[in-house]
Amino acid sequence: MLLFAATSSIWQLPIPPLDAAIVAGYLGAMLALGVWVGRGQKTTVDYFLGGRSLPGWAVLLSIVSTETSAVTFLSIPGMAFAAGGDLRFLQITFGYVVGRLVVVWLLLPLYFRGEPFTAYEVLERRFGKASRRLTSLLFLVTRNIADALRLYLAALVLKEAMNLEMQLCIWAVGVVTIAYTYLGGVKSVVWNDCVQFAIYILGAAVILYKILTLLPGGVEQYWSYAAAHDKLRVFDFTPSLTAPLTFWGGLIGGMFLTGATHGTDQLTVQRLLAAKSQRTAGWALAASGFVVCFQFALFLLIGVGLAAFYDVYPPEVPFGKANDRVVAHFIINHLDPGIVGLTLAAVFAAAFSSSLNSLSTALVSDIVLPLSRNALSRETQMRWAKWSTLAFGILQIGIAVAAYRLSASQSIVNEVLTIAAFTSGPMLGLYLIGVLAPSISEKPALGGFLCGLIVISLVTFLPKYWTDLPTVWWPWYATIGSAATFAAAWLLNMTPLAAPNVQEY
Repeated sequence: MLLFAATSSIWQLPIPPLDAAIVAGYLGAMLALGVWVGRGQKTTVDYFLGGRSLPGWAVLLSIVSTETSAVTFLSIPGMAFAAGGDLRFLQITFGYVVGRLVVVWLLLPLYFRGEPFTAYEVLERRFGKASRRLTSLLFLVTRNIADALRLYLAALVLKEAMNLEMQLCIWAVGVVTIAYTYLGGVKSVVWNDCVQFAIYILGAAVILYKILTLLPGGVEQYWSYAAAHDKLRVFDFTPSLTAPLTFWGGLIGGMFLTGATHGTDQLTVQRLLAAKSQRTAGWALAASGFVVCFQFALFLLIGVGLAAFYDVYPPEVPFGKANDRVVAHFIINHLDPGIVGLTLAAVFAAAFSSSLNSLSTALVSDIVLPLSRNALSRETQMRWAKWSTLAFGILQIGIAVAAYRLSASQSIVNEVLTIAAFTSGPMLGLYLIGVLAPSISEKPALGGFLCGLIVISLVTFLPKYWTDLPTVWWPWYATIGSAATFAAAWLLNMTPLAAPNVQEY
């Protein structure tokens, strides 16, 4: 059916057939790589953690690729392209670097005591079974929602490139994702992430090079335009929770945000656990912050270049406030055949990183095995692993199709992603309680976690309905959520909720 639809629409392709073939070939290559690296996997250690043998550089690139989406590839250049835009968004990467270093020092040792499969096993060691099951279930819910919408965005890229029907694109992307994850396990996910990183960085470099060659004055005109329009500004030391793009919001908010996403989220922790050793994992995580800083700088410099280019060659239809469109417009209209396919594949690659194996790991390790009355054989565990991978893949396709049928606007997508991200700050707060407050027991800790969720919900949604209230810049959410969780747990620990004999990590 997919082949028939692609063939029947070949004459209506918005890009040359060569470029469409490159995009389609990329999908096929991902599937082939998954099949190849998945050979000989017989245990859940192989399937979920790659035999705990992955090299540090592969873990590093997988971490970076996982946190990069098509929205990142398209939106960050748009920030520098916009009127009044500059390089200030780069400040958040300073917090990313510091946050990763804190995770390496404070949380990473917890994951290498024993041989855990998930991030949430350490919570059971510290608090009890309820904490592990609750946090794992929250991960299953929020990650499925977030990555279903990531699937939706990847399908949008395929639709624009191949001129196929949207639901067919969702199924095509979803089926390929399921197939390479189902067959290859975490090894397939990590190695595909590495390929994806290489492709989208190469695509970004090609775009920047092409901009410089098309500008009449070349590099000199690029820098003179950037200086004349104050596009090279990096720092803003305004002390505010509501002002966007500030140094303090980037440093503190980015530190807490990356502490949550890279220190407590199974999607990243699983990649760290798959490394050869704690030292290898620590090196990969610490170095990934600097790679993300370089990557964001490249995307922002592309945005500056596009502003200079379209100042000389204005588009027929002005972009208005739709700055996210500028990269795609440049790719389609100003790149040579073949290069268009490469850069579209780069955008596609940025949208493509599977969470299915991480979801399967959490379900089997945190829910199925602890609730099983009898020990499950190795073969039974592998069946659970593969069938749950398939089930989560179908679920994400279903959510993506539902989003399309509901005509999901960008605002709706952002709302759902915001909801999916709510647990990150309170989750970090729960881990910080475990490490920094050994006297706090499970009940007050979970009570604090609930309070943290309530506080961050109020901070996020009240300004949307009471417009007189100030809107907090989003990097502060993780800081507020974790601080509220820690403070509430501390207060609740002074009540009858507290229990003696608290275990330590």
